Amino acid sequence: MRRYNRLSLIKLTLPVFFGYIAIGIPFGLMLVKNGYPWWLAPIMSLTMYAGAGQYMAVGLFASGASFGAIAIAQLLLNIRHIVYGLSLIEKFKDVGKWKPYLIFALTDETYALMTTTPLPKNESPGIFYGTIALLNQSYWILGSLIGAIAGTLIPFDFVGVDFALTSLFAVLLIEQVKNSKDFIPPIVGICSTIMCISLSRLGFISVDNILIFSLCIGIVCLIFANCKKEYR
Repeated sequence: MRRYNRLSLIKLTLPVFFGYIAIGIPFGLMLVKNGYPWWLAPIMSLTMYAGAGQYMAVGLFASGASFGAIAIAQLLLNIRHIVYGLSLIEKFKDVGKWKPYLIFALTDETYALMTTTPLPKNESPGIFYGTIALLNQSYWILGSLIGAIAGTLIPFDFVGVDFALTSLFAVLLIEQVKNSKDFIPPIVGICSTIMCISLSRLGFISVDNILIFSLCIGIVCLIFANCKKEYR
C-alpha cells in the first residue's frame, strides 16, 4: 500500500486510538490489581481481543464465577458479531488471505470504519481493511500494556478501576437506547437481575449462577415480548 494511504488510515483510525488507549489502560490496571502478571494483558489483547469481553473475563474469574457462566456471558456479549459477519460477506469476498484475521479482529469500532469508509480505487480490499483492523488491535494492545506496566511499577490507588467495566457497559447501554428508542431490553435486564439476586439471597439459586439465570430469564422475556409485538 502506498505511503499516502498508510498515513490516511492512521488518521482515519485516530479516534479509535484515543478510545482504545483510554479503555485499555484501565483494563491493564484491573488485570494487575486482581493478581495476574503484567504480561498477561498484551497476550489477552493479542489472542482474545474482545474489549468488553476481556473486562468481563477478568471480573468474573476474580469473583469466582463458574466456567459455564463465563462462557454463556461471553457468547451473549459477542453474539452481535454474527450480524456483523453476515453484513460483511460481500466486502470480505475478495480479501484473500486476510479473511481469517479480519474475522478475528472484527470489533464494533473496526466494523464501523469498514462499513462507512469507501474502498479507494485500485486498492486491495484485503490490505485496506486488514490495515484498519491491524492498527485498531495494535492500539488496544498498547493501551492494555501501558496500564499493566503502570500498575506493576507505579504505586497506584486502584479504587474505582474495577468500575471501568460497569461504566463501559453503561455508556454502551445509553447509546443503544438512544439509537433504538427501545426501553424494554434494559428494563427486562434490570428486573431479571434484581429477581435473581433476590432468589439467591433466599437460597433458591447459588451466587455463582446469578448471571446465568438472569441472562436466561431476560432472553426468554425478550423473545416473548418480541413475539407478542409481531402478533399484534
